[in-house]
Amino acid sequence: MDRLDGQVAIVSGSSSGIGEQVARDLAAAGAHVVVNSSSSVEAGEAVAASLPTESIYVRADISKEDDDKALVAAAVERFGRLDILINNAGWTTRVPHTDLDALTNEILVKTTEVNVYGTWWLTRAAMPHLKKAEKGCVVIVSSVAGIRAIGSSTAYGMAKAALNNLTIDLARNCKPVRVNAVAPGLVATPWTEDWADLHAGVAAMVPAGRSATPEDCSKAILACVDNQYMTGVILKVDGGTSLVF
Repeated sequence: MDRLDGQVAIVSGSSSGIGEQVARDLAAAGAHVVVNSSSSVEAGEAVAASLPTESIYVRADISKEDDDKALVAAAVERFGRLDILINNAGWTTRVPHTDLDALTNEILVKTTEVNVYGTWWLTRAAMPHLKKAEKGCVVIVSSVAGIRAIGSSTAYGMAKAALNNLTIDLARNCKPVRVNAVAPGLVATPWTEDWADLHAGVAAMVPAGRSATPEDCSKAILACVDNQYMTGVILKVDGGTSLVF
């Protein structure tokens, strides 16, 4: 398929999991992809090298504003344009919602820096280039934890709720660039592979009977990219999680 032929996409946090699948699906649709990670350099380079379109890997820690600027600059320098930004990179750790003292300042700050500040800084750096594109768009990977008070920690829910609000604000004020968010439930990725108890609980309770896969999430993200009349939407991909929690 060539529906995105010639377009250029940055996918933050794309050396594995949801981001890797999105990178593969964008490239399959014809886009040049800038693969990114903060530390998994070898894996990120391997993803970029395996894509069917000319694509590159750029190491950048999105929680650092200068890295965000450099990531955008590298994309534009290599390809001369930027059409699509997928804000996928994030960070979390499990902290019981009932244990307020266990949510340390260090966890709170890191969760906010990566998920909120990083998404903001990368989007702000990319926006001038996206506005020049014929069909510029941003997709933010949020979470159902930003809609319901659930998820890996209170800090994570706070951060994702902020991203949901940011999505709507940007969609309203950054036209013609379209901005949407995808809000998954629990996703089976390398990050959550040790969370067997949570995956089992989701499988037992949610209508879909399982956790989400990266493929589930990528299909929704690509729908946000493709649908030119879609903006300001928080698209749940939670298997019915929000119906039972």
